[in-house]
Amino acid sequence: MACDREQAMKKMMWLALAVLCGCGRPQQTGTQERQAVIGVSLLNMANEFIVTLHAAMQERADELGVRLIVTDAQRSPERQVQQVETLIAQGVQAIVLNPCEVEASSPAVLKARAAGVPLVNVNSETAAQPTAFVGSRDEESAELAMDYIAQRLNGAGGLLIMEGYLGQAAQLKRSAGARAVLARHPGLKLLAVQSAEWDRAKAVALMENWLQAYGSSIRAVFAQNDEMAMGALLAVERAGRKSEIVIVGVDAIRDALDAVQQGRLDATVFQDGRAQGRGAIDAALRLSRGEAVEPETWIPFRLITRGPVDIMTEL
Repeated sequence: MACDREQAMKKMMWLALAVLCGCGRPQQTGTQERQAVIGVSLLNMANEFIVTLHAAMQERADELGVRLIVTDAQRSPERQVQQVETLIAQGVQAIVLNPCEVEASSPAVLKARAAGVPLVNVNSETAAQPTAFVGSRDEESAELAMDYIAQRLNGAGGLLIMEGYLGQAAQLKRSAGARAVLARHPGLKLLAVQSAEWDRAKAVALMENWLQAYGSSIRAVFAQNDEMAMGALLAVERAGRKSEIVIVGVDAIRDALDAVQQGRLDATVFQDGRAQGRGAIDAALRLSRGEAVEPETWIPFRLITRGPVDIMTEL
C-alpha cells in the first residue's frame, strides 16, 4: 500500500513539473509558424489602376504565404476609417492603406497607431504619419506630362486640366506639379481646371462642355489619370477634333497604352502599380515581424509615347 502511495506521489510531481515547464510556450501546429494576416483598405476597386495595385498585393502575398483581408472604401474616407477599425478588431498584424483623402483618411492612420498596429500607406499620402510609405512622387508625373505638352505646343496655346478626386494626395500634388510647369511657360494659357473625379464617364461629359465653351482655343488637355484621359479622348474624337488637341494622362493603364500605340492618345505617364503593391506587402510583413523598413520608398514615373517597342510587353 505504501509503495502504491509513493508511486502516485511521484506521478503527481512529474505532472506538476511538466505543466510548469510548458507555461508561456506558444501553441504551434507542427513546426509551422502562425500565418501572417495583413489588412488592406483600397480607395476604389472600380478604378483600373487600383485593380492593378490590388492584384500585385495579392500576388506578393501568395508568394510569401501571407493572408490578406481586403476591403474597398469606394472612395469614402468615412468608410475607410471604419474598415481600419474592423481590421484592428480582427487582429491583423499590419495594415496597408490606400488613402481616399489626405485629411479625411488620417484618422485611420491614428487609430492603427493607437492600437499598436503598423500601417503602410501605398500610392497616396495622409496628413497623419504612417509607419511607412510606398509610392511615387505625384508632382513628377504632372511635370513629365506638362513638359511634354509644352514641347508639343512649342510653349504656347490653350490648356485644360482635368483633376482627380478633390482632396486626395494625387490630385493635390499633380496640380502642384502642373502649376510649376505653367510658371516656366508663360505662353501656355490655362483655360479651365475642373475635377472629373478619376472617372471616364464624367470626363466625357466635362470635355463635351469644354468643347462647347472654349472651341478652337483648346490645344491640349492634361488629365490627372488615364480614365479621365480616355474620356476626354472619346469626346474629342466624337467632335472630330483629335488632330487639333494633344491629350496626356497618367497611370499607363491597358486602354491608354493601346490608345498610345494606335496613335489616338498622345502620351501617358507610367506609374508602376505592381512595384507599389508588392513593395507595400513586403514592408507590412517586415513591420509585422518587428523588423525595420525605410520610412519612404519612392518609385519613379516614366513618360510613354508612341514608339516601335511593344509597350505592353516591356512594362
